Amino acid sequence: MSKNYVQIDPKDNIIVAITPLEKGTTTTIQGTDIILKENIKQKHKFALNDFAVGDEIFMYGVLIGKAIEPIQAGCAITIDNVKHASAEFQDSKEKFTWSAPDVSKFEGRTFNGYHRKDGKVGTGNYWLVIPLTFCENRNVDVLEGALSEKLGYETKKDFAVDTDALIKQYKAGASKDAILNTPIITTKEEMTKNRTFPNVDGIKFLKHDGGCGGIRQDSETLCKLLAGYISNPNVAGATIFSLGCQNAQIEMLQNALDAIDPNLDKPVHYLEQQRSESERQLIEEAVKHTFLGLIEANKITRQPAPLNKLVLGLECGGSDGFSGISANPALGYASDLLVALGGSPVLSEFPELNGVEQEIINRCETEEDSKKFYDLMRAYSAAAVAVGSGFENNPSPGNIKDGLITDAMKSAGAAKKGGTSPVTQVLDYTEQVTKPGLNLLCTPGNDVESTTGLVGSGCNIVVFTTGLGTPTGNPITPVLKMSSNTYLYERMNDIIDINAGTVISGEDTIESMGEKILDHIIKVASGEVASKAVLHGNNDFIPWKRGVSL
Repeated sequence: MSKNYVQIDPKDNIIVAITPLEKGTTTTIQGTDIILKENIKQKHKFALNDFAVGDEIFMYGVLIGKAIEPIQAGCAITIDNVKHASAEFQDSKEKFTWSAPDVSKFEGRTFNGYHRKDGKVGTGNYWLVIPLTFCENRNVDVLEGALSEKLGYETKKDFAVDTDALIKQYKAGASKDAILNTPIITTKEEMTKNRTFPNVDGIKFLKHDGGCGGIRQDSETLCKLLAGYISNPNVAGATIFSLGCQNAQIEMLQNALDAIDPNLDKPVHYLEQQRSESERQLIEEAVKHTFLGLIEANKITRQPAPLNKLVLGLECGGSDGFSGISANPALGYASDLLVALGGSPVLSEFPELNGVEQEIINRCETEEDSKKFYDLMRAYSAAAVAVGSGFENNPSPGNIKDGLITDAMKSAGAAKKGGTSPVTQVLDYTEQVTKPGLNLLCTPGNDVESTTGLVGSGCNIVVFTTGLGTPTGNPITPVLKMSSNTYLYERMNDIIDINAGTVISGEDTIESMGEKILDHIIKVASGEVASKAVLHGNNDFIPWKRGVSL
C-alpha cells in the first residue's frame, strides 16, 4: 500500500487515509479527482462522493452506515455525520465456490507437539487446578503457593526470592557477612532450567467467580467450559476442588467430560471439602495427587505432528483503522492456508460479524449450519436489545478514536480474520471443534471472554490481532499478538509477537504476510519460540455468563 490513501473495495464510497491527509490535498479515485475539504486523520475515512441524509455508506464492499447529515465529497466520516447500519440477512444460502491457496511451501511440514491418546496433539503440556465454585479459590491459592515456585514454575515476578537459603544459614549459625553473601535471587530463566518436571510446561490455576449463585444454566455452561479445558490437547490432567453444596457439582463436570469424550484417558482427581476431615487434610491430598499427576505428565515428550492437528483460534481486540486492511486479512490468508492443509481455524466474536451475516451464511457448507448461525445471531442480537443495548454499541472509545466509527465497519474488518474458505461447522459456546476446516464459535466480543471460549472449544494455539495493543493471554494455549501497524509493534514490542504493519508500508502483501504468520505459528506450536503472553505470564481466564445472578 504505497499510496497514502486506499479504496478497499470498488463498491466502497468512503476512502481510508493511510497517512494523515491535509485539507486541500487532491486525491484521485477511479479516475476522479477529489479535493479534501478538511484534514483527515490517519486510519480515518473521507467521502468519495456527496451524501444526503439517509444515503447508504459502504466499506469492504458492505453496508456499514447511513448519513445522518449532508456530507460533501472530501469531508471526514465521523460519529457526528454517520450512524450504524448493516445489511439484512436470511437463513437461506446462496451458491458459494472457493479456490484454495497454494500450500506447496508448507506441504510435508510438521510441528513438534504432545500427542494424546484421543488423537489430538497439544502445543503445550500443562496440569490444571480448577475450583468448581469461587468458594474454593482460597484453596487453589494455597496449592499454587505450595507447588509453583518450588517446582520451578512461573511466579508473579521476573524472579524468585529463596528465603529458605537464609533460614538455613541462620540455623547453621552463619555470620552476618555469610548471610549477606548468600545468593537468594533466582531468575525466571534459571527456574525454568531447574524445573522438577522439564516436560511439563506449567501448573495453571483457573480461578473464577462462578459455580454457584447464578442460574443453573450458567453452572452447566461453566462445567462444559471447564470440561473443554481438561480435554484440550494442551492439558495432561487436572486436580478439581469442590466445596460440595454448590450448583456446579462434580457429577455435572463428569457428565460434561463424558459428552466430549466418554473414553477420555487423562488423570482427573476430585476433592470435596465438605467430605474432607479438615482443610489441612484436603490440601495434603491435593498436593500429593497433583505431584503424582505431574510425574506421569512429565513422561510425555514432543513428537512430530502434521499441521492438520493445529486448531487455530482467530481473535482480535483493541482494533484500529488498519486492522481490517493489514493484520486481519493477513491472518485470514493464514487461515485459508491452514484449511487447505487440513487444519481447523476457528472464528469467534459473533457481535463482530454484524453486517457480514449473509456472506457467512452463504459460506456454510450445510443448510443446517447456515440456519444455526442465523438463529444464534438473531438470538444474540435480541438479548442485547433486551438489556437496553445492541450490536451498534460494540465499538469501544479506542476503536472510535482510531477510525472504527460503526459496529458494521468494525465487523467487516474483523471478519477478514476468517479468510475466504467454506464454513464446515457452526458451534455454540463450549461446543467442541470436531471437523477440519473453518469453524464458527459463538462468543462475545469481549477479548478475554472470547479467547477463553476458543480454548475451551479445543484451540491449541491462538493468533490475536490488535491495532492499539493488548497483553491478553491464556493459561494453557499460546496467544500470539499481531499488530496492524509498525508504530504499535515498535512501541509495545514487549507484548507483540508479529508485525503486520509491513502490509501498510508495502514491504509485504497479504499473501506473504499470511505465510509468515503460519510459519511463526509452527515455531510456537513446536516450542521453539515462546509467545510474549506466555513469557509474561498472561493467564487471562473469564468464563462467559449468559444469565442473571439469583
